[in-house]
Amino acid sequence: MKVGIIGVGLMGHGIARNVLLHDGHSLVFLDHPGNQPVDELRGLGARACATPAALAAVCEVVILCVTGSAQVEAIIAGENGLISGLNPGTVIVDCSTSLPNSTLRMGAAIREAGGDYLDAPMTRTARHAHEGSLNLLVGGEAEVLDRVRPVLDAFTETVSHVGPLGHGHRLKLLHNFVSVGFMSLLAEAAAQAADAGIAPQVLVDVLAGGGGASAALDRLAPYIVEGDREGLPFAIANAQKDIDYYRAMSEDAGARQTIADGVATALAAAAAAGHGQAYVPELVRIFRRDDIA
Repeated sequence: MKVGIIGVGLMGHGIARNVLLHDGHSLVFLDHPGNQPVDELRGLGARACATPAALAAVCEVVILCVTGSAQVEAIIAGENGLISGLNPGTVIVDCSTSLPNSTLRMGAAIREAGGDYLDAPMTRTARHAHEGSLNLLVGGEAEVLDRVRPVLDAFTETVSHVGPLGHGHRLKLLHNFVSVGFMSLLAEAAAQAADAGIAPQVLVDVLAGGGGASAALDRLAPYIVEGDREGLPFAIANAQKDIDYYRAMSEDAGARQTIADGVATALAAAAAAGHGQAYVPELVRIFRRDDIA
């Protein structure tokens, strides 16, 4: 299939290389200063487009892998956006983490322009993107999903159809609230343990043998014990954005968000102290007594 991707960052680069390595798909990407180095992609046959409209004009499938709703809306409906170059039947696959209400608006705009829309946020990490083993939570019509499965299969381990349009992003925000919430709680506990002089490996072993055993512990343990942050290259600022999106979704739904408010306060304090680009595992250090208040 003729595939385009907008957002060749840590996750998007892995997606792009796997699309090129599987099943003879062609690929174009949006030329952007925020891209990771694209020499490998060009070597595999990818080429750059100057605008989203130019990219849409030569694609059957367009994958979006950008920061959030503001970026998605600008790419779709802004000047030289996808809508102005869209071919009938083109499928937009939004792998970003976005607000469900924005997703519904963008889906309606794409349908009015003759295309189709899927929200397909990712779980797992940049390593899994490079390996082609991401998991996708897909909202939208099953028939549209079936049309683009040959592309999605190139960079995923599982593709789960979770309901109508918007449900993918809603579930991603629920997932990230639980995941980031667990890791923030664990980081605070690990910081207190370190302040008290508890050996890091002892803390990890006690948690792993009891109710603290979790994916959050697996991801933070390398930092707790060895100071290795690379197992989870996810910036605190991005985690804060996702929690704020979750809170906005909760407010729209009239849902309780007491715990989310606490997590947001902790992450906002870390970001305000200049740690926004630090990785989430580094909260273990940032939350210690001698770092930030």
